[in-house]
Amino acid sequence: MGRKPLVDHEELARLAAEGWSNADLAAHFGVTESGILQAKRAAGLSKRMTDHSRAIPWKLNREHNQSGPATNLRNLSAVAQGRTIPKEKLNTALRWANRLVENGLDIAYDPGRGFHEVPAAAESHVASVLADALAALEPPG
Repeated sequence: MGRKPLVDHEELARLAAEGWSNADLAAHFGVTESGILQAKRAAGLSKRMTDHSRAIPWKLNREHNQSGPATNLRNLSAVAQGRTIPKEKLNTALRWANRLVENGLDIAYDPGRGFHEVPAAAESHVASVLADALAALEPPG
């Protein structure tokens, strides 16, 4: 077995910034595309994965995964984690969450029924997710 080819992180960063695809980078460095992804992670060139488990703490059935509430919660979660999402999606999620909070409602999930609105308890899930997103949108200072 030969030695594993090494990917020079500085060269990788430069070529990636020039817009080279992972396939082109893999061919250039003599590694697989998976090797390029690993090298990008090691070089700090990959975006960290967005974790929506706080905003969506339930195990969703496939048919509910792309529902309005799931999408809105994911969008608010992405903003809370510093991601930029399209303005229309952000506005939709903010309007949805504000409507629930202003009307004393929260969201609940049941695998058979899907998402449904319920009276908010003292610890409102939607209010908490909304607060995290609004805090991230605040200008620093």
